[in-house]
Amino acid sequence: MSTSAELLAEAVSASKSDSKRSESLYKQILSSTKPSTHENSQQTQTLRDQETALVNLGQLYRDQNNAAGVAEVITLSRSFMSSTAKAKTAKLIRTLLDYFNAIPNSQKIQMTVLQDNIEWAKREKRIFLKQSLETRLAGLQLETHEYKPALALIDTLLTELRRLDDKMILTEVHLLESRVYRGIGNMAKAKAALTSARTAANSIYCPPALQSSLDLQSGILHAEDKDYTTAYSYFYEAFESLSTQGEDDGKALSALKYMMLCKIMLNLPEDVTSLLSIKLAVKYAQLREVESMRSVAKAHQARNLADFEKALKDYKDELSSDPTIRSHLSDLYDALLQQNLLRIVEPYSVVELEYIAECVGQGRQSVETKLSQMILDKVFYGVLDQGRGCLLVFDEPKADEMYDSAINTLGQVSKVVESLYAKSVSIA
Repeated sequence: MSTSAELLAEAVSASKSDSKRSESLYKQILSSTKPSTHENSQQTQTLRDQETALVNLGQLYRDQNNAAGVAEVITLSRSFMSSTAKAKTAKLIRTLLDYFNAIPNSQKIQMTVLQDNIEWAKREKRIFLKQSLETRLAGLQLETHEYKPALALIDTLLTELRRLDDKMILTEVHLLESRVYRGIGNMAKAKAALTSARTAANSIYCPPALQSSLDLQSGILHAEDKDYTTAYSYFYEAFESLSTQGEDDGKALSALKYMMLCKIMLNLPEDVTSLLSIKLAVKYAQLREVESMRSVAKAHQARNLADFEKALKDYKDELSSDPTIRSHLSDLYDALLQQNLLRIVEPYSVVELEYIAECVGQGRQSVETKLSQMILDKVFYGVLDQGRGCLLVFDEPKADEMYDSAINTLGQVSKVVESLYAKSVSIA
């Protein structure tokens, strides 16, 4: 057994009981000098042991939530990567970068590491690795809402990828571009980028995970257009695919939540219960994220504004963390408030604002603002009498058809006069 292999075995056994000792041993393996070139078998074994040490050291730092440690491992790995195949290098660096995902609040360090490694890949002329790292960096910039640098990076990437005609990465980058444009609210460009992504995906074999991401984005954009029926079908396709793969429960859970959201927005909250009884959704039914959407559905079904507000308060983290759910629930809250206000004012011709505010459980100022907006939108006809603190409700005015009839008659008379004038000219 080689010395590096003995050290590796000792480090693995010490990793659970003495992490400091294990860390020291892994670093010793990585700093060991390579054997001479004529000892090919020993050199291959040493390289294999160093690769294992790199991965294990990264896992050790990941378990300790040590983002700086993972960054150090990636920097240490460069000397090792210079002597390995480019394909293995890309796989190794992606593996190490994935360890950041388990470490909370590590985006800033990860972005610094990515920028550093992109520069290294440029110097080493490792084009495909550079493009892979730039795609990951753009994704992180999207997560941290740095839309402007993300778009600049994506534009550069797209120019290179079109020249290389790499359809797979081109699809991923166009999808990323669509998500960035959706983040800044430019829906027209978000749809155009998604169409480009689907066009590129149609010319290659699209992996199920990437196809699911395309379906999720399609559903989100259709939901933004209030086309919840089409959005639901896309979310269902994505959920079914992700649940079958069993790799990313987070994305599958998001797809399920979006499906429930579509049912609620289609005024079919009673369908939420039956949706959770399907085979693929059963394992998610008791999760807090799903329970939050179920509470919203119950409040909407009962048309109860107080229960709706309670659900938003009790499940604040679950409902506010996702921008898609947050924006649509805001629209739903406005619609529910409007329905409650209409139900209260409908029987009256004059009603006090304090009474309306008390009935809906809202502050007078917010009720007054909403009522004035409804009057301007002609949801109902009325006037706010702020001096008396009352709302005066009018019947819907009936259009007077007399003026339309008069204009129509004058138009016919004009035609008769023009006809007589034409005949008189021809006779003369």
